[in-house]
Amino acid sequence: MREVTTLVEFEAILKEEAGDQLVAVDFTAKWCPPCKVIGPKFEEMVPIFNKEGEKEKVIFLKVDVDEGDEITEKYPVKAMPTFMFFKNAKKVDELVGADEKKLLEKLKAWSS
Repeated sequence: MREVTTLVEFEAILKEEAGDQLVAVDFTAKWCPPCKVIGPKFEEMVPIFNKEGEKEKVIFLKVDVDEGDEITEKYPVKAMPTFMFFKNAKKVDELVGADEKKLLEKLKAWSS
């Protein structure tokens, strides 16, 4: 799980590093109670998709909306937590809210 704070870094991951891999992004804030609940659950999903010694299937990122305002300017967030999913540098899906089951479903659907 990597924290990203600049648009340059965020877009470099999307365009240069990820390729056709799924990039799952947790847009969060320290002051957001539902974010504090789902954040650790999101981190627990990393080993489900990325086995040690194998190529990552999913790149997991975290963006604090108060620190990554350049990113949220380009990718607006209306409520938190918001999860955005990218493939080939394009946003393919979004989930608003702290729904662990739906989050896992979307990760499975887009990473296969």
